[in-house]
Amino acid sequence: KERKVIDDARDQPLDKRVRFSLRLLESDSTYKDIVVRKKDGFTQILLSTRSTYNNTLNREVMNEVKSALEIAAVDDSKFVLLSVVGSVFCCGLDFDIIVKHLKYNRKRASVKLEDTIKNFVNFFIVFMKPVIVSVKGPAIGLGASILPLCDVVWANEKAWFQTPYTRFGQSPDGCSTITFPKIMGRAAANEMLINGWKMNAQEACDKGLVSQVFWSETFTQEVMVRIQITSCNSFVLENSKALVCYNMNVELKQANERECEVLKKIWASAQGMEYMLKYVQNKIDAF
Repeated sequence: KERKVIDDARDQPLDKRVRFSLRLLESDSTYKDIVVRKKDGFTQILLSTRSTYNNTLNREVMNEVKSALEIAAVDDSKFVLLSVVGSVFCCGLDFDIIVKHLKYNRKRASVKLEDTIKNFVNFFIVFMKPVIVSVKGPAIGLGASILPLCDVVWANEKAWFQTPYTRFGQSPDGCSTITFPKIMGRAAANEMLINGWKMNAQEACDKGLVSQVFWSETFTQEVMVRIQITSCNSFVLENSKALVCYNMNVELKQANERECEVLKKIWASAQGMEYMLKYVQNKIDAF
């Protein structure tokens, strides 16, 4: 599958363009499913999955994102910008791969999957530097529930958000059982988590899931302009985030633990496996 990566350094002098190209080559050789760009003052992580469809999350993708965050946590990056290559942000967990693994050994596979998701979500909870997210297109399932664990979420007008867990035969993840009710109220959270309400960008902004919404045509420029404003002292940024998150981290970790434990029970059960197989088959038939 061809990937289109916009070289936003093409107007720079030759020596800077060469260094930019070398960083992209280094990123491509290091990661399979993401692109990492080290820029002045921050790290940009772009989902660009080759092993999955529509930026869904399997163990490899989640481990690569976690690895990139681990490096950004200790280098000179002041913050992280999480975005995508293309017009789809993230369609959540890759249920095709999950079902494939569960078919062979439900108990062992469910434990491994639980561990991967729990570590992935926990890393967003404990990450000390600010995480800014730019959302284009759909953010579904874990792709939507992870957003409140980040610090600023910007979306273009074509973005939309949905957590249709019951349709997947799954229970909520990404600490959404805690964050969604706190952000948007219990009634709206239940519409999202239980009824699978599809929320457009402006509705998500009105409910507090998104910070600001921008026109699609100028979205990239708007993001980059605002990123420059946030490029202040790294010590101040980290301590400001620590103050905001101080009272929430323990509660979020506990929610993540509970949610992953329930997911593991569903994956290990015959009923849960049957429902997931039905969902995957219906998706294939519809396609």
